[in-house]
Amino acid sequence: MRQGAGREGAGREGTGAGTGGGTGATGAAGRDHQDGAVARHYDAIVVGSGLGGLVSAGYLAADGRRVLVLEQHDIAGGNAHVFRRRRKYEFDVGTHYVGDCGEGGLFPSLLAGLGVRDRVIFRPMDNEHGFDRIITPTATLDVPADWAAYRERLHQALPEEAERVDRFLDLARAVAGATRDGLHGTAMVELFRRSPHTMRWTRRTLGQALDHCELSPRARTLVAAQAGNYGTMPDGITLAEHAAMLDHYLRGAYYPEGGGQVLVAALVEALESYGGELRTRREVRRILIEHGRATGVELTDGTRISAPLVISNADYRRTVLDLCGGEPAFPPEVVARTRAATMRGAVVSVYVALDTELPGLPNANIWWHDSDDMEAAHAAVRERWERDGTFDSVPQLTFSFASLKDPGATAVCPPGHSNFQLMTGCPPGYGFWGVPAGPVAGEPYRRNPAYLDRKRRITELMLATAEKVIGPFRDRVTHLETATPLSHERYIRGTGGTPYGMADWGGVGQRPDVRTEVEGLYVVGQSVRYGSGLGAVATSGMAAAGQILGRPLLPEVLGGTVLGDPSRLPERGPDWDPLVASRGRARHHAKGLARIG
Repeated sequence: MRQGAGREGAGREGTGAGTGGGTGATGAAGRDHQDGAVARHYDAIVVGSGLGGLVSAGYLAADGRRVLVLEQHDIAGGNAHVFRRRRKYEFDVGTHYVGDCGEGGLFPSLLAGLGVRDRVIFRPMDNEHGFDRIITPTATLDVPADWAAYRERLHQALPEEAERVDRFLDLARAVAGATRDGLHGTAMVELFRRSPHTMRWTRRTLGQALDHCELSPRARTLVAAQAGNYGTMPDGITLAEHAAMLDHYLRGAYYPEGGGQVLVAALVEALESYGGELRTRREVRRILIEHGRATGVELTDGTRISAPLVISNADYRRTVLDLCGGEPAFPPEVVARTRAATMRGAVVSVYVALDTELPGLPNANIWWHDSDDMEAAHAAVRERWERDGTFDSVPQLTFSFASLKDPGATAVCPPGHSNFQLMTGCPPGYGFWGVPAGPVAGEPYRRNPAYLDRKRRITELMLATAEKVIGPFRDRVTHLETATPLSHERYIRGTGGTPYGMADWGGVGQRPDVRTEVEGLYVVGQSVRYGSGLGAVATSGMAAAGQILGRPLLPEVLGGTVLGDPSRLPERGPDWDPLVASRGRARHHAKGLARIG
């Protein structure tokens, strides 16, 4: 096996942002401070540069606000960022596919509203034959981009349960439609008036819906097999979030040409063109709160920057408990609920590069399960770990093939090579990794022998399992790198190393709104009520910007409203690099950026 050791990798899926970033003036003043000097006052400060933070920042800047985005990492993007290895390969951390990118879809409309629609090309996956391939011991289900076609595929896989499948799909589609109507501006009271039965189901779990429809374990596995999109089993998520995820992709699954960093770079270009500022490698120590309202932030170097609005794209628990200090900034009941909140599942990712192509694979993600009873298999693995500390099998494995989704892209891999990612869940907590704490607490985990042994063992399990699914490949490996939940916490600052946010904030499905109890403080990202995943966190950014601007921004943009001015955007030369753009204008020429070629 020809492989590289690689450095400790990054996290994966969904969207979030680390706390921190940089400072600098906007507009003409920003051009005067390219050496890193800071302005001391803005109209709004965004802590973290995941998609939620960048979307809200871009729209506030397009409205004429002086906006500063702060990011502790070297580049913007949170879970949507990429990393490069060996000057040959570029790996996406969390952008595996994007749904609803046809005409009038969520991301095209969102980008169009900022004037950058033409800067991102969305390549369709195999939407006709199947953008997701689900494999269990007794079934293979290719999921097509259409509710009716999806229904027919499930009928073919589950002929003896067709009536029960119909009952579930009718319910899921109705709930997804109500959720979508809400995003388009229909008031909640009107949605309840139209269909109180449907709206009651939006508050129940996916597990309750599967029970209600009397689906067998095999059928439950096939309809919930893509649980890796939100990191929990059916009893841990609402039917509304699962149905919204399905609807998002059944409207068409796509991949941004050039990878997830191109999407991030377009948002950064919009922000900076409209007078905003992105500063990377500047970390926020705390959010300043006086007399019940946000007044700015303090950086780790002691610099204070004031603003009447602060939007935190940092992990919600870290925002409330660490950056804001809990009480008295937040009411005691909110602090208690946040302190007791549990997180959704964490993920291990293995990034693989080969010096050969992989023949016969569809342009689809593969969701492999070792059992026809997904829920029982996951429960058994967790029980064995909690009982005797053994973890000797992978119950589920997800494959994402970047070189198939973006063929010919020079950054993904050289011609004739392959680039793909393997993902699986793991038991929660630091104990599984043999360490007492995580990197945010200063734990030097990367050289810990117990950690390295666990990482090696789980990597071997995942590779052996992958070869059972797609055939042998390890003798053609040119780069191999594993990222653990600790890697994710290091780069993204997500509590528990999860990219999916909170699982239980006082109840399954209960999550905070973007407006907080602190006046002038908003939160966006994977832990707010819009859910996890790229589309959900982008929606949270729109919701925050809309509340600040006092207008139904998302319905307006979905209806064609444009706030941005494409004529102000920078030209892209032949050597344009989305990683350079995503560092922020002040650090375009800073050292240390990995290049391809």
